[in-house]
Amino acid sequence: MPASESNHRVEQGAPDGAGPPVGSRRLRLLSANIQAGSSTRGYHDYVARSWSHVLPAGNKRGSLDLIAKLAGQYDIVGLNEADPGSLRSGFTNQTEYLARHGGFDYWSHQPNRRMAGVASSANGLLSKLQPIEVTDHSLPGRISGRGVLLARFGEGDDGLVVAIAHLSLGANSRSTQLGFIAELLQDHRHAVLMGDFNCAIERPEMQALFRNTRLQPPACAVPTFPSWQPQRAIDHILISSDLGCSGAQAMPAAQSDHLALSLELDVPDAALR
Repeated sequence: MPASESNHRVEQGAPDGAGPPVGSRRLRLLSANIQAGSSTRGYHDYVARSWSHVLPAGNKRGSLDLIAKLAGQYDIVGLNEADPGSLRSGFTNQTEYLARHGGFDYWSHQPNRRMAGVASSANGLLSKLQPIEVTDHSLPGRISGRGVLLARFGEGDDGLVVAIAHLSLGANSRSTQLGFIAELLQDHRHAVLMGDFNCAIERPEMQALFRNTRLQPPACAVPTFPSWQPQRAIDHILISSDLGCSGAQAMPAAQSDHLALSLELDVPDAALR
């Protein structure tokens, strides 16, 4: 999937500053809910600037340029709430735009929610590594419109698998969705699950995910929401026990209501072949 098209149909490790273990490659990962390039500077903006979430107004292009500059520093980026080309974005596929302006050779997206007939939302993948396969899956739930995007970067069950998801607000729906994701990832030794989970690690549905996969709770929670006064750790990058990571941190994604979350991942060379 070249950057000109979407083709998806086709502290548990080294300390900060240390190099990757012998026989491993270090990758920089970023997870960002970009709120379709909209600006939210406080809870009042959800009402006062609600029009910006459905209309092509505001400086969305400027926000995308800032996000592209941030994303371009990473090897693999997972996006939530990227507009796939509706009226709200001026019919701009925001994942493709970020790929072109961030220097990514590969991208894919998964449109999964339409709002009021004028706005749409998608999960997105930006990658400087070539995936061997990208598939999308609709997530179960009381209300349809959530999904998980699954990218494979190596052959077989030992290859690296990166899943990008945006989960529901309701606990019952999240539990069902995480059960579905657990089935997708349970046989993979080298797995990453990233995105907006809309819940903290301590939630019961998250503990069930850890019991049924090789994914591990992060060493520490990094608050990402709301971006202007982060108090809740609801965006996560989870990795399986056979991988190592370091340097988890949050940073602004332009004026989104979520901070972006990053970490450095140590992956065995064999998992990328």
